[in-house]
Amino acid sequence: MKGYVVCVYKNISNEEKLKEYAIKARAAVEKYKGKFLIRGGRSISNEGEKSPRTVVIEFPSYDEANSFYNSKEYQNAHAILKDYAKRQHQTIEGV
Repeated sequence: MKGYVVCVYKNISNEEKLKEYAIKARAAVEKYKGKFLIRGGRSISNEGEKSPRTVVIEFPSYDEANSFYNSKEYQNAHAILKDYAKRQHQTIEGV
């Protein structure tokens, strides 16, 4: 089964840091054979609070998605956003 990384941002306080993060995160996504399905874009909130950004990445497997998240490459990118974004980040097994 495929694996998905779903990231729903609650707030972003520094757009420049987000851009810096995105460059490094993309390299890690590509290394682990991920494919962006959603990366920002137009949205409306049908229920609950609106998120400033949502990202969904598909990986060949759940294990590959977890390997991506735990990789040195992604964790280096992840550290860039530590004080600049709050988000919910999940790895989910799917079809």
